[in-house]
Amino acid sequence: MTWHATGTLFVGGALSLTLVALAYPSMLGVSAVAGSQTRVVAQTSAGPLTEADRDFVVKVRAAGLWEYPVGKMALQKGTTKAVLTAGQHLVAGHTALDAGCRRIAAQLNITLPNRPSPQQQGFVATLSADTGKQFDSDMANILRVTHGQIFSTIAKIRATTENSLVRQLADQANTTVLDHITVMEKTGLVDFDQVLFQETTPPKLPAQDLTPPPPAAGEPQVVLK
Repeated sequence: MTWHATGTLFVGGALSLTLVALAYPSMLGVSAVAGSQTRVVAQTSAGPLTEADRDFVVKVRAAGLWEYPVGKMALQKGTTKAVLTAGQHLVAGHTALDAGCRRIAAQLNITLPNRPSPQQQGFVATLSADTGKQFDSDMANILRVTHGQIFSTIAKIRATTENSLVRQLADQANTTVLDHITVMEKTGLVDFDQVLFQETTPPKLPAQDLTPPPPAAGEPQVVLK
């Protein structure tokens, strides 16, 4: 694994995939014109839906698509009780959160990805290759960084959205992410100095590496169970 100080993870070419980033306009690292995140893209019975609202729903979905399998890995590969507990929380938390996300997305007519972003796929590849104490440490630190980053996004959406369904998802995501931050810290493996630096340093990656690919036409929706 190469874990750069910028918070960017490069693993065996996993981040070199070419994807159609424009399928999700202004989402997850795709540059957008100033103010576009506040642009209303739909009027719904739950209230206006902005680009930021739509992007948030997709972010929640993408997070589950990689953190859920990492939780399953932790149950198989973790070497301490605290890491096994963290795995249980990842699996249970993202199963419930993904169900809420899919329900809300269907009501708001938001297309969800079936695969995480190339960067997130890189995290999974790294942890798949890890064994023993290295897995424990990498999982705790990678997940603590990513949860810390999304935590502030959840707060901003919850404070600004006018859509009641998006507020519901933000409430659920806030509870889930805080729980996951807590169980990562309880492993005793989090390097806080490095984690906090990585949380506040934007990744220097191409936009397509930060954007989950859109589902293929007719592709069945992946369900986390």
